Amino acid sequence: MAASVYLETTIISYLAALPSRDLVVAAHQEITRQWWRDRRQDFDMFVSALVVREVRAGNPEAVRRRLEILEGIPSLGLTEEARALGRRLVETGAVSYAARADSLHIAVATVHGVDYLVTWNCRHIANAESRSRIVRTCHLLGYAAPILCTPEELMGE
Repeated sequence: MAASVYLETTIISYLAALPSRDLVVAAHQEITRQWWRDRRQDFDMFVSALVVREVRAGNPEAVRRRLEILEGIPSLGLTEEARALGRRLVETGAVSYAARADSLHIAVATVHGVDYLVTWNCRHIANAESRSRIVRTCHLLGYAAPILCTPEELMGE
């Protein structure tokens, strides 16, 4: 059985975006494309209705490219349990109020038992300080949080 991955919106956006002039963003885009090309087949991948809603925003041509990437990827339910966990992550300070949408990505992946949440959101999700708060809070609430990581961290050996 393959490990499961929740694709947060930044992954879809980086895959669909035109090459950036920002060197860091361009590097993230290339790493994401490499991960997509070389590793995606090793995982069962999922998104949520929140990801679908977020990729539908913006330039129509970019929306079309992002929706093409989502074709065939199952969507996990944004259940009341996930909404409640998302609220608790914010209430406890594990995720800031400003990042409450990000708490829903974490909560959906958590309540559905996903192994990895892959993101380039290193401000609110995939950074050492956030990870420890999120994992600790999920554990205290009776959940096992997914591993919060970037595609670079999930490249394998």
